[in-house]
Amino acid sequence: MNIETRLEELGITLPQPAAPVASYVPVVVAGGFAHVSGQLPFVDGTLVTGRLGEDVSTEEGMAAARACGLMILAQVKAALGSLERVERVVKLGAFVNSAADFTDQPKVANGASDLMVEVFGDKGRHARAAVGVPALPLGAAVEVDAILAVSAA
Repeated sequence: MNIETRLEELGITLPQPAAPVASYVPVVVAGGFAHVSGQLPFVDGTLVTGRLGEDVSTEEGMAAARACGLMILAQVKAALGSLERVERVVKLGAFVNSAADFTDQPKVANGASDLMVEVFGDKGRHARAAVGVPALPLGAAVEVDAILAVSAA
C-alpha cells in the first residue's frame, strides 16, 4: 500500500511540521527506529488547550490526539523524506492534561491510535501508554510521542 495514496483516499493533508518549543529535535533516527518527540495538537494552526474533565470533552480530546498523530506523521515524513520508510508503528505515548477524577485517557489516546491503523493498516497497530498528567507544555490538552521502526534510506 502506498502511504501517500492512502492519505489521499482518507482525505488527509498533513500539517506543516511544528518547530520545537524547547531544546530538542523533533525526530531522532537511530538503530532502525525513528523516535518522535512529543507532538502537540494544532488544529488549523491553533493549539488545542485545556484540561480533560474540566473544559475539554472526551471527544475534543480524541480529536486533539488525532491532531498530535497527524503532526507525528508530518515530522516523520520531514525527517525521512517519505512515509514509505515506515515499517511499523511500534509504540505511542499519550499524555492527557486531566482533571484529578478524569479516567478516560485510553479513550482520548484512541484518536492517535486509530489514525495510525487507518493510515498504515496492520503496520499501524502498536503498543501504547495513556497517562493522565496535571499540566502539559503551553497548556496543551494532549501530547503524543512515538517510536516507529523504519527502513534504511
